[in-house]
Amino acid sequence: MSTEPTSTLVIPGDLLGTAEEFVPGHGTYEDRGKIYAALLGHRHVDPSDRAVRVEALNAIPSIHDEDLVYGRVDEVKSAMAIVTILTAAANQRPVPGAPEGTVHISKAKDGYTEALSDEFAPGDLIVARVLQSHPSVKLTTAAADLGVVAARCQSCHGLLARGDKELRCPRCGNREHRKTASGYGELPSAGPKGDARAPG
Repeated sequence: MSTEPTSTLVIPGDLLGTAEEFVPGHGTYEDRGKIYAALLGHRHVDPSDRAVRVEALNAIPSIHDEDLVYGRVDEVKSAMAIVTILTAAANQRPVPGAPEGTVHISKAKDGYTEALSDEFAPGDLIVARVLQSHPSVKLTTAAADLGVVAARCQSCHGLLARGDKELRCPRCGNREHRKTASGYGELPSAGPKGDARAPG
């Protein structure tokens, strides 16, 4: 059996190697000293520990620690913002069940945050990093490239444009503050479902 670290497409039941060669990893099973694929996907060998695994070809999108995600702010409380996670930023695929995550006031931005309502508003679209994926999802928007990427005016519901220090509504002139991402307004071409560009 080849021990190359490159990926190979396999189907369930394909022989991946023996227990003498490899340690069985995710997407595999061992039977009588032989390791087989349990999924349709790509065979990978980790040369550091000789673990063989199968990464599903059409895996259901899930979120993990350190992932970037797009989400919609549903509620802003005194100590946290409640966010519906819409898509993984890496592939723009919707996360099944639209899980709920939270941004604690201490993780909203670098430095002291007096009021979370000064950083987010319901309906804002944010890009955030996953600090913890289980048992509950905890997010951070503290880094410069994280935060609000699209927001609507709280007065007239027009899309807010980036100004020098604040966001400004071209429709009514209202000015609002958010913890914006460095790429504010630069949503992917498809846009996550429920994004703030949709007519409201």
